[in-house]
This record gives sequence, structure tokens and C-alpha cells, in this order.
Amino acid sequence: MAGANRSERVLILASFVNRVGNGLFNTAAALYFTLVVDLPAVQVGAALTVAGLIGLLAGIPGGHLADRRGPRTIMMLALAVQAAAMSALVWVESWAALTIIATVDQLAAAAAGAAWGALVVRVGTDRPALFRAKLRTYVNLGVVLGTVGAGFAVTANTRTAYGVLILGNAASFALCALLLFLLPNYRALASPPQQRRWIALTDRPFVAFTALYGAMGLQYPVVSLLLPIWISSHTDAPRWTVAAVSAINAGVCVLLQTRIGSRIETPRDGGRAFRTAGLLFLLSCPMMALSAHTPVWAAAGLVVAAIFVHSLGEIWESSAGFALGFGLAPDHAQGQYQGLLGLGFSAGQALAPAILTTVVLGLGTAGWLLLGAFFAALGAVGPSIERWGTRTRSRQEAEVAGSSTAAGGSRL
Repeated sequence: MAGANRSERVLILASFVNRVGNGLFNTAAALYFTLVVDLPAVQVGAALTVAGLIGLLAGIPGGHLADRRGPRTIMMLALAVQAAAMSALVWVESWAALTIIATVDQLAAAAAGAAWGALVVRVGTDRPALFRAKLRTYVNLGVVLGTVGAGFAVTANTRTAYGVLILGNAASFALCALLLFLLPNYRALASPPQQRRWIALTDRPFVAFTALYGAMGLQYPVVSLLLPIWISSHTDAPRWTVAAVSAINAGVCVLLQTRIGSRIETPRDGGRAFRTAGLLFLLSCPMMALSAHTPVWAAAGLVVAAIFVHSLGEIWESSAGFALGFGLAPDHAQGQYQGLLGLGFSAGQALAPAILTTVVLGLGTAGWLLLGAFFAALGAVGPSIERWGTRTRSRQEAEVAGSSTAAGGSRL
């Protein structure tokens, strides 16, 4: 974290702590509810799906509150709710209890995510691209360390071990909230006169980018869901390549995120980076498909090469998301805009398993080629979205400046 100012270091540390906790819990959550609590897998899936869908509703209102009341305050409140909800999971014994607690957690998580986005903008003012790249690097590292820690609990497979994970995640929320006390209490920025309450929903370029970003987000479950199934069911690659996929993906992102992401600073850079990401996915997806048609070691080599290329695409895509997601949003409404962006991303992640397992796995090699073309097409739209958004933002700023000048003149 050399070169970062104090506030940047605080937010990086807080985010790192939070993601260590996420890694501890998310890796073993399904096993805890099915093997320890003894709930049917179908009920666990239904509870988490219901919670996730309801949680989507809190992103934009939570972001709006962050804009009006200050992002630090709203994020700390949301983290406190998450800490309480996570602690309550150790007493869950029924589907109804799991659904209620998980829903509260997801509502708070959506609000926290929107406030976090607004906080990132307020903290990272010196070199925002470099700060965001460092932030994502440490976030990825936190998830990796948490996942490693979860492995010990999974190996022990006892209620006590899983309870430690749950309470560890709850403690990470609480510690993250406490660390935010070290940040300035950023005040709300004044909004232009006569601005609509839900400005993000009426910003057509940003709504279009939100849809684009949510669709491109299908690339994440490619690594966590689709490729492991493909390796185990359709290739002759050794089983260790399933574990290698996650390790290589995490390693590449941790090592190269700052190097690449720090160069993607402006919305224009973001539009181009989005296109580059699509082209890298266009290259990686056929490599993954080809692994099913090669001998054992060639298949393993192809999978390793493919996940390396795909991870580079992930870095370019995430960096583009930062540059466009923050750059196309007005400063005074960053929370609301980040809430909308989070809603689009979460909706894409909710739909991803069904799309990837039915379309891609159903079509086999052709499905992979179709997926690569889909990513490339999405990426190709990036520069056009950036130009549309920048043009619209410039016109809105000119109108606001004109209104302010007219209002000032009328008072004389």
C-alpha cells in the first residue's frame, strides 16, 4: 500500500478484512446448512435465492441514503446489521429462519455495496485508477486467504468448526465498521436544483451500461461454476486442474490487477478496456472448448492457458467497470448510481447459472464459441456507451451551470 494516503490505506484495510470474512463463510455456507443444520439442499437454495432477489431492492435506496446522509454512516450501519444477521445464523434450525436472516443480510449487503462505491469515490481522489486497482487487489487477496481458512473447517466438518467460520465472518463485518471510524465523515454533496429523486433510473446511458455490465458479469461464474463442470465431465484433464483453475485465476488477479488497472483512468480508457476484455474472452472460451478434444496433458495445458487469458480479461473488465461505473456517474449521486450498477450485476449473477449450464453445457463446443462471441459483442459496445454517457453528462453539467448562473442573476 506504498504511496497511498491514510484514508486510502484505511479503506483498503477495511475492505480486505471484510473479504477475508466473506471468503471464510461463502466457501462453506452450503455445506454448513446441508450437512450440519441438516436442511435439504433444495430448501437451502430456495432460501438463498429468495434472499438474493429481495436484497436487490435495497441497492438504489441504500445508495440514495448514502448520497444524502454520507457514505461512511450508511456503510457502517449496514455492516452492523450484517454482523448481527451473520451471528444469528449459528442458531438457525429451519428453512424459515434461514430465509428471514439471509434476507436481512442481503438487504444490508446491497446498501453497504452502494455506500462502499460512493466511499471509494470520496477517498480515492489523488490517483483514483491506481487506488481502485490496489483496492481490488487486496479484496481478491482477502477472499483467497478466507477461502484457505475455510478449508480447515470443511476438513474438520463439525458444527463448532463451521460456527467459528460464521462468527469469524460476523467479526469481520464489525471490525470493518470500526475501521471506518478512522475515515473522515464525508458530508453529502449538494445536488443540482430541480433534480429528479431517482436520477440514476432516468439516466439512459448509465442504465444501458448497467445492463451491459450485468451481462458481462457472466464471466465470473465461468470460472467458479462452468469450467469446473466442463473439466470434470467433458475433458480428460487431471482432476487437480479443477483446483488449479481457482488458484491461477486468483493469483493472476492479485499479481496483475494494479499493474493493468492503474492505467485505466478515464471513462474513455474504460470503454476501450471493456472492448479489450471482450476480445480476451473471445480467445479464452474456444481454448476451454478445445480442451474436450485433446489428450490428457494437452487438455490440462489448454485449461491452464485458457484460465490465464480469461483472468487477464477479468482484470480488464473489472478495471473498465470502475472507470465507467464511477466516471459516468455525477459525484453527488454516486451512491445511487453504484446501487443501480450493483443491482444489474447481481441480477446477472442470479441468472448466470441457468444460462451457462443450459446453453453452454447443452450445446457443448458450440456453446463455448457462442459464449465467446457474446462476450466480444458486449465488449465492442463499450466505447459507444462511453461516448453516449460522456456526451449526456457534459450536456447535463452545462444545463446545471446555466441554471445556477440564471438563478444567481435573478437574485441581484
